[in-house]
Amino acid sequence: MMKISKIREMSSPDLEKELGELKTELFKLKFSLATNGLDNPMKIKEVKKDIAKINTVLTERKIADAKA
Repeated sequence: MMKISKIREMSSPDLEKELGELKTELFKLKFSLATNGLDNPMKIKEVKKDIAKINTVLTERKIADAKA
């Protein structure tokens, strides 16, 4: 699981790239869960939280840019 401080240090293009990778990982985890089960089903929850954190930081930056 990623720390919010680490996410805030990343640049926006890096965050977009990381977001894409996490969404791909989430898809693979869900697919694996549906087909043959997962060793650690909590991994899905962690990935979803990371996606939410990145989306939050990106939204904060868009709002800040709009105000500036």
